[in-house]
Amino acid sequence: MTGGANALPYWRLSSFYLFYFSLLGATAPFLGLYFAHLGFSSARIGELLAIPMLMRCVAPNLWGWLGDRSGRRLEIVRLGAFCTLLTFSLIFVSHSYASLALIMALHAFFWHAVLPQFEVITLAHLRDQAARYSQVRLWGSIGFILTVIGLGKLFELFSLDSYPWALVLIMGGIVLSSFWVPNAAPQSRAGQGGEGGFLAQLRQPGVLAFYGCVGLMQLSHGPYYSFQTIYLESLGYSRSLIGQLWALGVVAEVLLFLVMASILARFPVRTVLLASFLVAALRWLLLGSFADQLPVLLFAQVLHAFTFGSFHAAAIHFVQRRFGAGQQGQGQALYAALAGIGGALGALYSGYTWSSLGPLWTYVIASLAATAAAVIIAIRLQEERA
Repeated sequence: MTGGANALPYWRLSSFYLFYFSLLGATAPFLGLYFAHLGFSSARIGELLAIPMLMRCVAPNLWGWLGDRSGRRLEIVRLGAFCTLLTFSLIFVSHSYASLALIMALHAFFWHAVLPQFEVITLAHLRDQAARYSQVRLWGSIGFILTVIGLGKLFELFSLDSYPWALVLIMGGIVLSSFWVPNAAPQSRAGQGGEGGFLAQLRQPGVLAFYGCVGLMQLSHGPYYSFQTIYLESLGYSRSLIGQLWALGVVAEVLLFLVMASILARFPVRTVLLASFLVAALRWLLLGSFADQLPVLLFAQVLHAFTFGSFHAAAIHFVQRRFGAGQQGQGQALYAALAGIGGALGALYSGYTWSSLGPLWTYVIASLAATAAAVIIAIRLQEERA
């Protein structure tokens, strides 16, 4: 953050995370609510929300391969940001199910190209200070917080018809910030994985198990990201309070990000991941059973610090250490893709079970998925300090 030729462009990197995760803050709590506002059933909402996740299975790997092969990661980030804005703007043309499905697919194809490549650029800027990643990434959490609180208040005052305009403004911010960020390429370091190629690294002990657990973790988040706002509104919570509850979880995440460097220096990645999965299993049971009790709901939201914060930071470190400089894009892209597969399955199953089984059993399934991930990590992943 100080001067010098090799100084970390902290604020430029942070601004991109701010806008990028502001978009997530606008979509995760409110996109399902917007589709409900348009009159779609829970099954159709689940399907529409699953489409971007399914694109996350394809797009990051394609763009990751292109980024590793060409080295032009920043150009991919800028193109992806611009095309995300362009394709999402088609929402002003039609609100039919077919049109919205196409829009979800098109904009997600480009949106999911962006973050894995930008993560590589960020880690390249950090060089041997990878533990400081959380200090940059926390600005994404701040953007999420500001957005969920702001939109929660906005939608209490105005109709959800204004929702697409809010997304377009945020997407414009992503485009502008992408042109402010300087480029950087990852460098090979002694002790870093990478010999034998990408597929060879995948076959190393514990790597495939890790990626499978990434999918299970995101599957367990399906009910939360798809129906939590609708669920809380049905329990009588106001949209403003719902926005604040979403923000509370991310505030806890930010606080954890501030100390993640010391946590990862003290505990092995395996231990951090295992704890994250076990906390997730508890959190989903609390949300399914006691969401009508505000004190329990507040506690469950604080646990977001572990179900996303510690999990994501540890996962990024795991990928960065296990793959070489020429494989970073593919490693991060596969992380995004497996998260996409899990997220899509989570959105789909919760869309179908929400009406038939109810919120409790939908969250019980989520808890079982997180528990399964904890068991796999405990058995298959070797101890390794970040």
